Amino acid sequence: MRNQARTILDFLSFSERIKRELRHSWLSDGRRESVAEHSWQMALMAILVAPHLRRPVDLLRVLEMIVVHDLTEAVIGDIPAFEVSPRQDAKRRREAEAALRIRDSLDADTGGHVYALFLELESGGTSEAKLVHALDRLEVQVQHNLAADETWEPVEYPMVFNRLSQPCRHDPFLAALAALVEADGAAKMAAAGIDVAAVRRAAEAA
Repeated sequence: MRNQARTILDFLSFSERIKRELRHSWLSDGRRESVAEHSWQMALMAILVAPHLRRPVDLLRVLEMIVVHDLTEAVIGDIPAFEVSPRQDAKRRREAEAALRIRDSLDADTGGHVYALFLELESGGTSEAKLVHALDRLEVQVQHNLAADETWEPVEYPMVFNRLSQPCRHDPFLAALAALVEADGAAKMAAAGIDVAAVRRAAEAA
């Protein structure tokens, strides 16, 4: 029992890195968002959204998946979706290696459970995994919409229109939520003097 407790404490020391790992997302007060804050907001979204879904999901499973989904970034760091780089090219492989490292750093039962959550999310076949993927995309845009417009990079403008609808289309409530988030993003760009129609065309052509 003492050894298992020590293993958990050691793992918590490791996982604290995602509190310090900063994302390419900014908060409304001008501070950069941490990976842990992104995961927390996703968890809150899951609690709020779950009662409105067409088909029930196992909310505990969803929350577990959310809590661990970015733990690999404690090993490889955060890599923005729009980044073009060798580390982006190697991201999937490095995430898989990090997931194995995380599994092996815990006792067999706990590590196996966490690793199974990684695999379920990666395969994306369950209702719970589909919801987590949708919330992952939605949280990013919700946070962008809350941040100051000067924190947006031009490469992020089309992402308002081409990153939300596909992972949310499997459920009417998620689709409606995505449409509102998209509209809020478009309104924010318009208020900043950005040609939203041109951005939408570029997104549709991509």
